[in-house]
Amino acid sequence: MRFRHPDGSTVHLAYCTNVHAAEDLDGVLDQLREHAEPVRRRLHRDRLGIGLWLAHDAVRRLTADPSAVRALRAELDHRGLEVVTLNGFPYQGFGAERVKYRVYRPDWTEPERLEHTTELARLLTVLLPEDADAGTVSTLPLAWREGFTPERRRAALSALGKLAARLDALEETTGRSIRVGLEPEPGCTVETTADALEVLGGADGPPAHRIGVCVDTCHLATQFEEPGRALDALTEARVPVVKSQLSAALHAQHPDAEGALAALGAFDEPRFLHQTRALTPTGVRGTDDLGEALRDGALPQSVPWRSHFHVPLHAPPQPPLTSTLDVLEAALARLVGGAVPLTHHLEVETYTWQALPHGLRPRSRAQLADGIAAELDAAREMLTALGLKELP
Repeated sequence: MRFRHPDGSTVHLAYCTNVHAAEDLDGVLDQLREHAEPVRRRLHRDRLGIGLWLAHDAVRRLTADPSAVRALRAELDHRGLEVVTLNGFPYQGFGAERVKYRVYRPDWTEPERLEHTTELARLLTVLLPEDADAGTVSTLPLAWREGFTPERRRAALSALGKLAARLDALEETTGRSIRVGLEPEPGCTVETTADALEVLGGADGPPAHRIGVCVDTCHLATQFEEPGRALDALTEARVPVVKSQLSAALHAQHPDAEGALAALGAFDEPRFLHQTRALTPTGVRGTDDLGEALRDGALPQSVPWRSHFHVPLHAPPQPPLTSTLDVLEAALARLVGGAVPLTHHLEVETYTWQALPHGLRPRSRAQLADGIAAELDAAREMLTALGLKELP
């Protein structure tokens, strides 16, 4: 979906396909037919943007076979789909029964991450629509925090510097510009925008014209960051917002209220990591997973909690819980509501549909398509309320 900003530029809105489990190219092609095209039809659009997730096996196949890349591009065109951004965070196994900490490997200290991201950028230059000359890729925020030594930091920043040089060379040969955004996430080496500023704004940081930030509004909210202050700091430091993932976190204003802990417990599931934070008078405290927070004494129950659980934008949980949709709306107003957009690539990223409590999960492909379309409708309404005009 495309929108015209009042400044005349185009803002792209997509939904991220990491909600669908597809590790190989055949699976990717299936998801375009079985999921993405039905979502487009529900929205009554001739063209729908998707934030494509390509796992390592799919990338390896596409890299080895140029005809496969052409076939993927042809399939996108046939299904009325377009790609201007890729989700390069999960490397593989994101559809596994238990993901948890595995999603952070390989990290930016390991050569596999650099090679994978380089190949994603190369593929994106071919997948971009004919009238688009710029694409983006989101990636993990260097590494999980534990064991991240100064030596590993230097290795990660060196890898990002190499990536930037490769992206420069790629633009010289293809005429298409690809930028990569580190996605701050709770528990990682870069978990806040302040951490991103320290890494990307330092003297040893990678070139800003290639490497910036992917702002995930669920992660922003989970860390209790105030969106205006966070985005203003990035702008002041000239650290670019490469893309933004529109998502909402799970929120409990009063964890000690009757039924609140039981309601939170329904979201404690074994597949994904749900980092949980509490806003205390002395600062933000947290645990690596929701189950840890629910154990007695792990977090104070007299203050608000937020959990890294991507809640559908159009369907917040029932009281006593809610979502951080207000944080998303405030961030979106700052991202694209000003005189000039801070980013032109927006991606709805609710990958947790099948991890929701059983009564809230879609029971069929049709119900999942209904839910994704409803989320995109909600995002569309937010954008048009900010003065953007939807394009055909």
